[in-house]
Amino acid sequence: MKKILLITGTIILIFSFGSCYYDKAELLYPNINSCDTVTSITYTKVIVPIFQQNCYSCHGGNSPSGVIAMGTYANDKVLATNGKLMGSINHTAGFSAMPQGAAKLSDCNIAKIRKWVQAGSPNN
Repeated sequence: MKKILLITGTIILIFSFGSCYYDKAELLYPNINSCDTVTSITYTKVIVPIFQQNCYSCHGGNSPSGVIAMGTYANDKVLATNGKLMGSINHTAGFSAMPQGAAKLSDCNIAKIRKWVQAGSPNN
């Protein structure tokens, strides 16, 4: 009986050492939480995909929600230059928090949009 307990204990001990191994995610995946706002933020490659995912479904088409039309460069630029875009996505007091009924955009996406707006909202 003691021999069986000793063997069982040894096996458990061997397997428990193997289970203590762990990797640090930040070392294995160093860019997992990075937000690249250093490289060029273009309207077509960076901004439009963010808008497509978060804005155009409600603010595009023939009857945009809240009579706020998006989906074309001209319409998107108007919102960028009049301050409504940044006020809404930042959930600033006095602006309708967007996207409505959904979580606030990620800090990274807000930073990308901010950089595009600060650059003059170019059509690039």
